[in-house]
Amino acid sequence: MNTNKKPIIATMIGDPCGIGPEVIAKAWATGEVHEYSTPVLIGSAQVMERAVGFSDLKLPVRKISKLDEITDSADVIDILDSGKLDINDVTLGEDNAACGKVSADWLDEADKLALSGEVAGTIMGPISSVAMKMAGVEGKVFNIKPGLSYLFLISGSLRVMHLTDHISLREVCELVSSDLVFNALQTMDSRLKEWGIKSPRIGVSGLNPHAYGEEEKNEIIPGISRAKESGINVEGPVAPDTIFRQCIDDKYDAVLAMFHDQGHIAIKTWGFVGNCALMVGPPYLHMSVAHGTAYDIVGKGIASHEMILTAMKMTGNLAAGNGFL
Repeated sequence: MNTNKKPIIATMIGDPCGIGPEVIAKAWATGEVHEYSTPVLIGSAQVMERAVGFSDLKLPVRKISKLDEITDSADVIDILDSGKLDINDVTLGEDNAACGKVSADWLDEADKLALSGEVAGTIMGPISSVAMKMAGVEGKVFNIKPGLSYLFLISGSLRVMHLTDHISLREVCELVSSDLVFNALQTMDSRLKEWGIKSPRIGVSGLNPHAYGEEEKNEIIPGISRAKESGINVEGPVAPDTIFRQCIDDKYDAVLAMFHDQGHIAIKTWGFVGNCALMVGPPYLHMSVAHGTAYDIVGKGIASHEMILTAMKMTGNLAAGNGFL
């Protein structure tokens, strides 16, 4: 739990046509979010009012225009509403360009607040890549660039950062280099320290079975050696079939995985409920969840809020430098 001054954390409510507003309303109503941060939402007050109704909650939604108007109360939902969405443009359970466009606008608003230092971190509610593509703004979301930005997944005691993301395995083999590994380890170490892990323990997964191959010999091991020489507490490469279990058992604070599915399969097999995802690259905390808009259950009041609740609590705790939950 946060023991320092609570950071202000802004949560973008997600695509208005999906379950984002509902699960955020439920998370807010638990009262737990306020233990870790001073939360504020970015989006549409009308959409949130409707979501509160779907979830059978008794929470007033308060539209504010600036951060010093935040009430910091679990009994009132504070939302920055720039008035960019017409509620009549919301088609529950269906993609549309208007909601894709406003999702991007709200993400821009969150980004500006974080870059200016007005908020300590941001959270992205579940968005629709289809709707954003329809609006021509799909590039706004988690644009991973090897060596510059990384996806960092959290599932309880298992925490995994991806060296590469949405590329083929053939490309991974060609891309992996000692520089890429070394730079990723520097980034991991510095971010873990910022988040409150004083002496990070990092494990590096091998690329090949038993961590034995040309890539390990020529690129991964040299990259790890350079990191060790710079003072980073890192081990590896470790066989991919054992390293994630070792992290779960607290041998490491986090693991550097070589490619997308290597990390994702481990995370989702270990535990799906409560997972959250960090974008490491921006100069501030940017968190999201591991589920989508779930159009098939929108408005039924049955969507689980556990993932967004974890994301909201985790972002506050990390922003305060108190480590992982």
